[in-house]
Amino acid sequence: MTPLALSDVSTYVEENIGTFHQKRIATLDDLSLSKVLKRKNPYLFKAKYVLTAEEIVRGLVDAHISSNEETVFGDWLEGLAIFINGKVYGGWKSGIPGVDLEFDKDDKRFIVTIKSGPNWGNSSQIAKMKSDFKTAAKTLRTSNSGIHVVAVNGCCYGKTRISDQGDYFKYCGQSFWEFISSVPHLYTDLIDPLGYKAREKNDEFRQSYAQMINKFTLQFGLEYCEANGAINWKKLVEFNSSAGR
Repeated sequence: MTPLALSDVSTYVEENIGTFHQKRIATLDDLSLSKVLKRKNPYLFKAKYVLTAEEIVRGLVDAHISSNEETVFGDWLEGLAIFINGKVYGGWKSGIPGVDLEFDKDDKRFIVTIKSGPNWGNSSQIAKMKSDFKTAAKTLRTSNSGIHVVAVNGCCYGKTRISDQGDYFKYCGQSFWEFISSVPHLYTDLIDPLGYKAREKNDEFRQSYAQMINKFTLQFGLEYCEANGAINWKKLVEFNSSAGR
């Protein structure tokens, strides 16, 4: 084990956090009004007494951004976790399906799948993870019959009451970051590096966001509003749900 230098973490974040911000903006560039209109329940807007095109557009875009950012940043944090573990334990990005990180510690081979938070999956997804762990362990034991394999579901934030889940261990938040680094306070040490140029990058994102809202609002008004400005709900629902589209 090699003690973690926080300066290495800061350097990694500074060199790589731009990728996250670039992907945030790229997801806006890839959006189209028709794409977001098909993803959201139009009846909900009517039930909430939404009256303006801008309010509908903002609700649609914000829902898309919130969902997408969680995924994009989760992928980015996975890379950070693998980097940190590599520095401390020599861990590596796994090539086994369903496993993100592998490393050796205390004569054990840890196989880790990394998720953003603790409530990431339904029962089917949890079952799939367990199956992937069993397959991975079998694969590793085939090449090394004496290897002791330990499966772990690591979550970058949050808490869990019970770590031992039977077929695997689940570590969240502080427990996860300490598990991969042996640094109890790493989960709070990460806060400052992650803010690197955050204001500058967010200003760039906000400009792209505002332009997207304006463009979609204009387009929505032309396609789904009456001449008097009222929303044509029938046309909107037909676009979203008609069997002919």
